[in-house]
Amino acid sequence: MGFRHHYTINTMVLHQYYTASITLKLYLKWPPIPYSALHYIRAPFGTQLEDDRWEAKIVKQNGNRIKLSVNSHAKAVIGQYKLTVTVESPKGESATTHDPMKDIFMLFNPWCEADTVYMDDEEERKEYVLNDIGRLYYGTEKQIGDRTWNYGQFLEGMLEACFYVLEKSEIPPPGRGDSVNVVRVISAIINSQDDNGVLAGNWSGNYIGGVSPTAWSGSVEILKKYHKEGGQPVKYGQCWVFSGVTTTVLRCLGIPCRSVTNFQSAHDTDVSITTDMYFDENMEPFDELNTDSVWNFHVWNDCWMARPDLPPGNGGWQALDSTPQETSQGTFRCGPASVTAIRTGQVYLKYDTPFIFAEVNSDKIYWQRNLDGIFTQIQCEKKAVGHFISTKAVGSDKRNDITHLYKHTEGSEEERIAVETASRYGTKPDVYATPMAEDVSLEVKLEGEGPHMGDDAQLTIVVTNLSSQTRKTTLHIQVAVMYYTGVLKATVKKDKMPVELKPNEG
Repeated sequence: MGFRHHYTINTMVLHQYYTASITLKLYLKWPPIPYSALHYIRAPFGTQLEDDRWEAKIVKQNGNRIKLSVNSHAKAVIGQYKLTVTVESPKGESATTHDPMKDIFMLFNPWCEADTVYMDDEEERKEYVLNDIGRLYYGTEKQIGDRTWNYGQFLEGMLEACFYVLEKSEIPPPGRGDSVNVVRVISAIINSQDDNGVLAGNWSGNYIGGVSPTAWSGSVEILKKYHKEGGQPVKYGQCWVFSGVTTTVLRCLGIPCRSVTNFQSAHDTDVSITTDMYFDENMEPFDELNTDSVWNFHVWNDCWMARPDLPPGNGGWQALDSTPQETSQGTFRCGPASVTAIRTGQVYLKYDTPFIFAEVNSDKIYWQRNLDGIFTQIQCEKKAVGHFISTKAVGSDKRNDITHLYKHTEGSEEERIAVETASRYGTKPDVYATPMAEDVSLEVKLEGEGPHMGDDAQLTIVVTNLSSQTRKTTLHIQVAVMYYTGVLKATVKKDKMPVELKPNEG
């Protein structure tokens, strides 16, 4: 697996008098045309490499054998190149050679300072580009589980399989030099929702005709199967599988990447940048309106790159999600969104920043319909989503909590400013315009680490009157069973009770 910037090739000069000049021709392999001419390089003897253009120089000559060092431009498009060498004599005679074994796979290069994916920390490069084994996190915030994932980007056949994925995305050659563009199309082609991508998602529990998402332990079998079967989607995947495969493909292409898990991950369906729950006059849920949900966990990716298309300061980690949830510009994809922009609430910056902001830092707002049909905000949970955002630590198998990269400390002034700034760009821009009385607080406490399979769940509901006056309210209780994605399975218990609290009573 060669990284772009420098390559060394050997070529046999057929006659000693072919010493006037050498022309290197590089062709980019791209369907539907087998090879489209892209670059021509003419290198006279003694040329010095200047590192800012396509060029070549002779580094060694022994008889009629010449060793050339070829330097590619830092912004060259990635892909499979066919390299031919033409030698010419002063008399105009020429001979051309092409050795298929010398063909080149051009990658992004995080070791090259001029490359947009440059990463200056060597230990991080080892982890986020070279490490072929990782950890994925799942479960709940009180019971975080982990599993080993084999990325396998250096195994035989994986380079070809990953470039096959890139070709299936049908991104034309000019777009392949832009790392932002490349990761965006990769996020689309990893899922099969609208383009016969790598993985078919399945959350039904019925995996007949395919493999259960929990059975996969790595990306290798998935990508090789997709390549071997000519682009037929592999069955089946869920969020951690989509993320693991994305990490493999991007690391293989030379882009630093990691899998990231967000616990209590919101799914905002109406770009309100809030997680909304609707109830009627009797506090019965409006199922047809309650399309937002909170997943126990959700796994996506961070990739590292400069963002010349955004204001300064938004480079570095970019959030990218290949799990098909909502469309972006008509396609099931998400990102790349600057993690810095997410943290500060700058959701007007591309791509899909509002959706990812809502996943990690939206407030959960409860609305009740009045007799006049208008909904009124009756409760706002400010710490309901975006907990223990996790990724594998650099150089070890420990879990690294990176919540602070995605959001300021919960409840801090900076975090509240970010939330209210983001909300102004959503479909409910006035949601924080009217202050709400918050002198009665409610907290649900779970005993210990939470319920275990087959055991009873012990819940305690604490209602506190923070005011100096008596408060009367009605406590509505609903216990439901949900999938980890937040989709309702069944209601277990419903109840309501009147509560009267004296001043400062809890």
